[in-house]
Amino acid sequence: MIKQVKISILLLFITIISCKKNNDDGITIDPSGPTPTAANVTVQDFMWKTMNLWYFWQGDVANLSDTKFPNTSEGTKAYTDFLASEEDPEKFFNEKLLFSEDRFSFINSDYKQLVQNLSGISKNNGLEFGLIKFSNSDNIFGFVRYVIPNSDAATKDIKRGDIFTGVNGQTLNLSNFRELLFGDADTYTLNMADIIDDTITDNGKSVSLTKEEGLQENPIHTTKTFDIGGKKIGYLLYNSFLRSFDEQLNDAFGTLKADNVTDLVLDLRYNPGGSVNSSRLLASMVYGTKTNELYIKQRWNSKIQSQFSASDLEDYFADKTDNGTPINTLNLTTVYIIATDGSASASELVMNGLAPYVNVVHIGETTTGKNEFSITMVDDPDRPGGPYIYSESREGNINKDNSWGIQPLVGRNENADGFSDYTSGLVPNIELPEDLENLGVLGDATEPLLARAIQEITGTTAKRDFTVKMPIKTITNSKMFTAVKDNMYLDKELHLNL
Repeated sequence: MIKQVKISILLLFITIISCKKNNDDGITIDPSGPTPTAANVTVQDFMWKTMNLWYFWQGDVANLSDTKFPNTSEGTKAYTDFLASEEDPEKFFNEKLLFSEDRFSFINSDYKQLVQNLSGISKNNGLEFGLIKFSNSDNIFGFVRYVIPNSDAATKDIKRGDIFTGVNGQTLNLSNFRELLFGDADTYTLNMADIIDDTITDNGKSVSLTKEEGLQENPIHTTKTFDIGGKKIGYLLYNSFLRSFDEQLNDAFGTLKADNVTDLVLDLRYNPGGSVNSSRLLASMVYGTKTNELYIKQRWNSKIQSQFSASDLEDYFADKTDNGTPINTLNLTTVYIIATDGSASASELVMNGLAPYVNVVHIGETTTGKNEFSITMVDDPDRPGGPYIYSESREGNINKDNSWGIQPLVGRNENADGFSDYTSGLVPNIELPEDLENLGVLGDATEPLLARAIQEITGTTAKRDFTVKMPIKTITNSKMFTAVKDNMYLDKELHLNL
């Protein structure tokens, strides 16, 4: 079974309805704190009041205490002075409001960018890559994980496994890679390299790439069925949990079901997360449409937890998609999941959520470690049912003078056994990192991680050498520089019962 060690975050985008201001225990669910007197602290005021109400660790952060700023003239002055103590909203959020153990809450100066990225739409050149630090310096190099179809990169001479060491003639290092690769420039030129005698060596070639607005990646990268050793082995490479592709995901499982697959290799090695509901549907496609069996449940802070009914906090396996299409399920008792340090949040949620019901054989590396969820928050304090929660229908109610959005951690997800403590990641049953010298072709039966899964399924006695010559250990990857990063959102309605 899957080894459950620690991990932490999921990113939640929620609709909450039916609330009023106070409950019988005297808990105020309206944002606390007086109205500031300074006009230039609008963003900080929004951030503090949102975090005071929703933040998972609100009770552990002295600056967010309900009693820190009483609604008096003295409290108003102290509150205003506190908000004005840091004029940079990002520094204010990170340095004055976050709990010391919080690794994943973040903000964005444009909330619309956050919302758009929830649909997988971004400004992108189509190159997905990892970055690795050289062992003897602060220089780094990149390697191509895959190329998104119908992108600018797909039209250029660049492919999986290619290596680059510089951008626009500048050697990449820890200090400059963010600006060179993820800065404001829409076009840049990669300086390419080869591996010669186990050494990264510049080869004089270059590739120019241009970022395009509105690029949307189909996360269902590859679906295949292999007939090996008397087994029908299904393979699905799934790179992001995007709700807009749930029907296509169900169709992919329909194809596998029609092929009469007996075993499944689910490849989540590059999947950083996304929709909680999509994870629930995927888990149902693997395990079954048992709507009376619990998939996951949420735990919020003490202000919010008691305001929800059990039905709001619990998610069960599904028998239909949101469009009412019957789920194509394989009804498996064992699933083989390829997951690496690039697998996070919703990917880990599937693994943890299936663990009480299915033998999860994890092949690859220890995963990222994210089990807390978050919500997209904007400056809409009068939103019925949930102050500050983003709602598309309330675009006109968002403060036009404040475009900031914040994505604070607001709770944790547990599986049916009550397990959620995996902030250090999920440890593989079969450890096998990717090999820079032998990445292989994704979806090919000879690609090392897939080949190892096939070997485990078929029990073949023929020995293949899985020695890794240049194990990949990334410091980051291109997906971490999108607005959503490796987070996950919960897309369902909840009802506050006050």
